[in-house]
Amino acid sequence: MSDFDPTQHRMVPAQRWFEDFVLGERFVIPSRTQTSAVFAAFQTASGDTHPIHYDVEYCRTRGMPDLLAHGFQTLVHTAPGAGLFPYVVEESLVGFLEQSSKFLKPVYAGDTIYPALEVIELSPGKTTGVVTLRSTVHNQRRELVLEGVQKFLVRRRPT
Repeated sequence: MSDFDPTQHRMVPAQRWFEDFVLGERFVIPSRTQTSAVFAAFQTASGDTHPIHYDVEYCRTRGMPDLLAHGFQTLVHTAPGAGLFPYVVEESLVGFLEQSSKFLKPVYAGDTIYPALEVIELSPGKTTGVVTLRSTVHNQRRELVLEGVQKFLVRRRPT
């Protein structure tokens, strides 16, 4: 018999509770190049069929260099599940409360995007607290293309 313990098979070494978060703490999400496969996958998942997202010639006749990513196609890369955040709060996460975003610059096919989450507010309650994260996406030109806010209800450490 092995000394393997499946409860210790974790993506991150330790469970985090509301009290463990610190203002300014960052969760980097892996960068991704917006390939034609990403565009096709988003089209399939969203059902969006507007040619601005899937017809290169349509885009070029309207002055764009390539396919224009749907705003939600960019937003989806800020999903906490795309990084390590959900593993950090595996036992303490109660729920996803709120999300808002601003789309600041276009993202085109071939762009590489760099999503990140940063703790900007901690609102304690009796048994839980709200962790507010600023979500950002930059492109390879260092331009901020998306920013937003996500709020999560997280349990306080059990006594």
